[in-house]
Amino acid sequence: MILVKELLAQRPVKASAPCRVDSGGTWDIKALALPFEAIQPTTVNIALTLRTSAELYPYKEGKIKIASIGFEQPEIFSIDRLPFDSPFGLFFAAISFFGFHGLEVRINSQSPVRSALGGSSTAIVALIKALSKISVSLGNKGSSKKEILHLAYHLEDGISGGNCGIQDQAAAVYGGVNQWEWCYGNQTIPFQKMSLLDGEGRKRLSKRLLVAYSGKSHTSSETNNQWIKDFLSSKTRPGWIKANEIVRQFGEAIKAWNWSRAAGLLREEMSIRREITPEALTPTTKKLIEEAEDVGCGARFAGAGAGGSLWAVGKIKRIDQLKVRWGTTLAQVKDAKILDCKIDPAGVR
Repeated sequence: MILVKELLAQRPVKASAPCRVDSGGTWDIKALALPFEAIQPTTVNIALTLRTSAELYPYKEGKIKIASIGFEQPEIFSIDRLPFDSPFGLFFAAISFFGFHGLEVRINSQSPVRSALGGSSTAIVALIKALSKISVSLGNKGSSKKEILHLAYHLEDGISGGNCGIQDQAAAVYGGVNQWEWCYGNQTIPFQKMSLLDGEGRKRLSKRLLVAYSGKSHTSSETNNQWIKDFLSSKTRPGWIKANEIVRQFGEAIKAWNWSRAAGLLREEMSIRREITPEALTPTTKKLIEEAEDVGCGARFAGAGAGGSLWAVGKIKRIDQLKVRWGTTLAQVKDAKILDCKIDPAGVR
């Protein structure tokens, strides 16, 4: 184990990464993607300028302290007693991998806690980047984006007990607007990344994008587990396969700047999701999605839904109309709000 207290006393270290919204999430989970690589399982995600940061400061020798916005108490443990099953277990595991001690980690997020925007995955990406910066200061080679993604995904998948997807970490690492094809059968790389928009395209989509928090926090594992169970039994599999093709077309529409087509395809995906993932909708998110469709936009819950956030796409005039309607509806729900954000091109830094 390497003491980094003195190094951090000279200069604290910080890294940050963007959260995301998505279409076609869950197909990035191996249980779905591996048996169906022939249909090219795909996800489109959009990184947002709601960033999560990991800041590292000096702390007591032999100890590690982790604190985060949204959690009442920090956790402090000796290096020989690090818990990987605590609320901050994933972060302790990352620090253990690097072999550091004598540091304090402060996690801060510009997005609401447990808002279905990929929070924990974004945080672990930011933390690994920060730990990599320490490693460089110690004279070692820094971690590439591919290496950060590989480590973040496998740590989270392992610590969570499996059935963890990779799209949240991928959006955090690379930023931008991307279509991903999941190919876990490939021995060298589990995905193909296709950038959909350049700088001008991202500006245009940002004006046609609306993101909101429903006021209710969510836990994705419970919802995802039910979806996987229903997929494995083949109960919902035809719907998932149909949704996958719609998401592929959605990516093509975004790439072509065909915003009306993209909105229509998002409505089609949501129609299927209502059948195969009804538990993803709460009364509030159901109403908000219906309001989006009423004005000609397409809308979808982020991540596994069941609360958290949702997002919409459409022509500028229709998004402006929707912003007013969503604002009225959200004003009646505690903690709910429209999130001030646009597309983040940068990824982890």
